Amino acid sequence: MPGGACLVVGETWDGWLNDLNGFHVKPEHAFDALDNATINAVTEGNVGGGTGMICYEFKGGIGTSSRIVTFGKRACTLAVLVQTNFGWRSQLTIAGVPVGREIPEDPAYDAAISDGPERDVGSIIAIVATDAPVLPHQLKRIARRVSMGVARTGGIASDSSGDIFLAFSTAADLASNSDEAGRVEILPNAWMTRLFEATVQAAEESIINALVAAETMTGINDRTVHALPHERLQEVLRTYNRLDCSECDD
Repeated sequence: MPGGACLVVGETWDGWLNDLNGFHVKPEHAFDALDNATINAVTEGNVGGGTGMICYEFKGGIGTSSRIVTFGKRACTLAVLVQTNFGWRSQLTIAGVPVGREIPEDPAYDAAISDGPERDVGSIIAIVATDAPVLPHQLKRIARRVSMGVARTGGIASDSSGDIFLAFSTAADLASNSDEAGRVEILPNAWMTRLFEATVQAAEESIINALVAAETMTGINDRTVHALPHERLQEVLRTYNRLDCSECDD
């Protein structure tokens, strides 16, 4: 890659909906994605690597969310992007409400998997990006907080889960300049808690956004995975006094 940059590739298993051994994704697809990257809003749901994802036995996919964190007069942004492919229906929790138990219909997997002795499925990839001036060891601490956002939605990081969390900062914009020495700012550790909170919140919301944006899909072997029904979700949240539906979308 130009400038010594590297391309990081991640994967979550989509074999329930996709002919994954067909090797349909080619190098040109990766380069096309890079060439068409924009600063516009990220498309969520059944897109890219999220096309075949399943989350809490609803259709999963790509989700993103961000927070602005202030340090005195300085404001920093922290954003999380997730690829959700984990969880059983009974685990799904939104705003503290057991949504998965309230909407048990049409689970993704058949009884042979759901009732198996391992009862284990899924993975999640999360990328945390921030412009806060933090060093690698601080980024590692931020990345670890993604797991708390996952847990708030009901995730438990099961035995076979491939839970991959990466974090990076764009603050050191002179890091790739080999012609002169640069200065690097360091955020005091005492201020890290605000970034931790932003990470947990954005990770949780990103997962929910992936579920809300995803659409019902039929894939290989005529397997259909249903999307989270928006009206039912609103009804459940209202029942638990988590939502004022006077402004709900029709």
